[in-house]
Amino acid sequence: MALAAIYNLFIINKSGGLIYYKDYGSAGRMDTNDSLRLASLWHSMHAISQQLSPTTGCTGIDLLQAHNFDLHCFQSLTGTKFFVVYETGAPNMEMLLKAIYELYTDFVLKNPFYEMEMPIRCELFDHNLAQVIQKDRVALLGR
Repeated sequence: MALAAIYNLFIINKSGGLIYYKDYGSAGRMDTNDSLRLASLWHSMHAISQQLSPTTGCTGIDLLQAHNFDLHCFQSLTGTKFFVVYETGAPNMEMLLKAIYELYTDFVLKNPFYEMEMPIRCELFDHNLAQVIQKDRVALLGR
């Protein structure tokens, strides 16, 4: 079993721009351009899936399952998307994304120096996010 259940965390603003990216030891590390492309691609797929859905009230793709990883997305009411790439079958990712969203609202949005839709540069957010991710790793892997 790998050291971490979570490979990557992305936060995308409502217009599709990557405002936060964190790599948690994925096997194939991405450079900045790759992370920007992936965030843009996910934003586009999410928007297209809302329009193509045969059911009314579709909010887009929430979960993408692949052979080697899963991708789980949470979209806030403001349109900001939080998504994690993680080990296949890891439980409670929705709860983790909601905890990350709470950190975002507490430490980023309440920061008087943060400008909306801009990249996140907040030490308190980074510190508390690391603690939440570490708690999640301990809960999932018993380490």
